[in-house]
Amino acid sequence: MTMSKHVLPGAALLAAAALTLAACSSGDAEASPAGGETAADPTSLTLALVPSQDQNGLVDTAAPLTDFLTEELGIEVTGVVSKDYQAAVEAMGADQAQIGFLPSLQLWQAADMYDASVVLQTERNGNISYPAQFMTNNPDKYCEDEPVERDGMLFCNGADAMQGPAGLDSIEKVAGAKVALLGPASPAGYIYPVLALQEAGLDTDADIEQIPVAANDASVLAVYNGDAEVGFSFWDARSIVVKDTPDVGQKVVVFALTEEIPNDGVALSSSLSQDLQDRISTALEDYSNTEEGSQVLTDIYSISKLAPADPASLDVVARAAEKLGLQ
Repeated sequence: MTMSKHVLPGAALLAAAALTLAACSSGDAEASPAGGETAADPTSLTLALVPSQDQNGLVDTAAPLTDFLTEELGIEVTGVVSKDYQAAVEAMGADQAQIGFLPSLQLWQAADMYDASVVLQTERNGNISYPAQFMTNNPDKYCEDEPVERDGMLFCNGADAMQGPAGLDSIEKVAGAKVALLGPASPAGYIYPVLALQEAGLDTDADIEQIPVAANDASVLAVYNGDAEVGFSFWDARSIVVKDTPDVGQKVVVFALTEEIPNDGVALSSSLSQDLQDRISTALEDYSNTEEGSQVLTDIYSISKLAPADPASLDVVARAAEKLGLQ
């Protein structure tokens, strides 16, 4: 399905304040000279990360990756955390960031709106897609069977198969509950679970009490701490907080999974030369194939490997967003 290019509300404001900088970035590429010659490579690059976990911790966790890219490319690479998913897209559109680690919807938007190149997608445990999960601290209400344990985490309603869809017959019970959810740009934290609830007959504006959270770990913790009865996140975001809350897998039970969502990945700004884009793509893919690189990427986003992208796979995300009026 081909969708028209569009400008999101407030895009100019987002572009002006798109990133919460961990360090200043500079060195935009020189303008292309007359005659169509290729612009010079920039003297520095900014890598935009979206807040799937604590923002300050994410920049520190990503430091080995940016250090590797700096050495491999011979160009300083600085990691920054965007204030939200959409801000990362707008930062790429404004050339405030040239490399984006983005969720699937934002990969599609960056390509559609700003001609960014979607070059890599992630593999997690050999999978190139993942479900969003419904999780609860009240399994007696939502579980049709006895929760089962897998790798220290509890699941019910067939969600232990780790592949969606599963358990969706139970989600109509979410009516009247406090629900932790991310912003509307998040495929796993909003788009797919909200769409599933609507297809189950719920009015998600009136039938649930929405508890907004900024990141997937915050959604898990909202359920863990009892601030929400149900939460949405990517599978399995409980692993992000298990170090600080070792019993999270017992107190927060996954009871349903949405249909599969294409994995997140890497987009590169159209301002970069094809040669530099190729070098960045190769460096990142090679890094993910090393033991050290795989561990760093796992620590950042639970990524086990980066592989060449299939941009067409992102159309399903665009269609889901269209159904919710997010385009």
